[in-house]
Amino acid sequence: MTQQDIRIALVFSHEDQSWIRREGIPVPAFWQGHAVAPALGDVVRVGGRQFVIEARVWEHDGAQPVLQLFVGGSHAQSDTTFG
Repeated sequence: MTQQDIRIALVFSHEDQSWIRREGIPVPAFWQGHAVAPALGDVVRVGGRQFVIEARVWEHDGAQPVLQLFVGGSHAQSDTTFG
């Protein structure tokens, strides 16, 4: 099975999902066309906030496998620490 055979969907908390809709922030297809699947602990940035992948759930929608990525609550860029 190749990466193209899998649909990957980010799952946000209700609060973050409302923020994304209210602000009209596009959520990119981060893994589209990549051979490396996302892992627990990976971080994605959406609208200037970062989200940590906390759980992965495999399902099948009747047509193809679906990997749902449950992300933790968002953190603003200023929450990022280095060092």
